[in-house]
Order: sequence, then structure tokens, then C-alpha cells
Amino acid sequence: MKKFIALSALALAAAGAQAKDIVDTAVAAGNFKTLATALQAAGLVDTLKGPGPFTVFAPTDAAFAKVPKADLDALLKDKAKLTAVLTYHVVPGKVMAKDVKAGKVKTVQGSELTVSTSGGVMVDNAKVTTTDIAADNGVIHVIDTVVMPK
Repeated sequence: MKKFIALSALALAAAGAQAKDIVDTAVAAGNFKTLATALQAAGLVDTLKGPGPFTVFAPTDAAFAKVPKADLDALLKDKAKLTAVLTYHVVPGKVMAKDVKAGKVKTVQGSELTVSTSGGVMVDNAKVTTTDIAADNGVIHVIDTVVMPK
């Protein structure tokens, strides 16, 4: 029994030492509460906790606050549209800031984001404000505006 308890404690300690996935990393940051709520409403939490790797252009709570409340409330109630908007913020693979190039980038949603690099990095009409927040299944780049698929 002592061996079992010791092994259980060791397993718990090892689990606690692991890096966090995209969702846990965003939640721990504290300024992505609306994004976390939206991911839950769309049923995407398990996907972004999956193996990835993913590159997520994550809008902050302040970015979601720019969306008119009625529009945001309607979006949160329309699972299909919400899923399309959220997966438009995700690119397959792990793209670090040093590897970002201007041009079109295909998203998990299927449409393309337009990335520009003159005068700072922009993703469509959103400015990238923080880069390279590492997670064990990808990377988060923080953006200041919610981007919408065309």
C-alpha cells in the first residue's frame, strides 16, 4: 500500500509539472474569460486541449468588449457561427513570431487570414499585441480585435 501511495503522489507531482495546453494557458492568463466562455459554448475546449499543435490568435476580453453586446450575445447562442468565428482564429501547426510571414494563412475554419508585417504584425484588422505564449500543444499570439471570417 505504501508503494501505491508513493507512486500516486509521484504521478500527481509529475502531472502538476507538465506544461499547460492552449486552453489552460489562456485561462491562467486571466484576460481571456470571454474566449474561454465562447470555447465552452462552441464545444471546442476538448479540441484545443488535444495534441495539436495549434497557433491561436487569441482575442482578449477587451477585444471581445469591442463587439456590440447584442452581436456577441447572438453569436454565443449560435453554435455553428460561433464555431466558425473561433476556428477562424486557429491555424494548424505551431508558428512562432520569428516564423511569421506576410500573406494568406489557411485557418482551421477553412478561410484564410491575411497577415501583414509592416509596422507590427496584423492578422486581418487585429493587431498582435503579445507573441509566443507557449503551451504544450502550440502557441498563443494575443490580438486586440475579434476577427470574423469573410
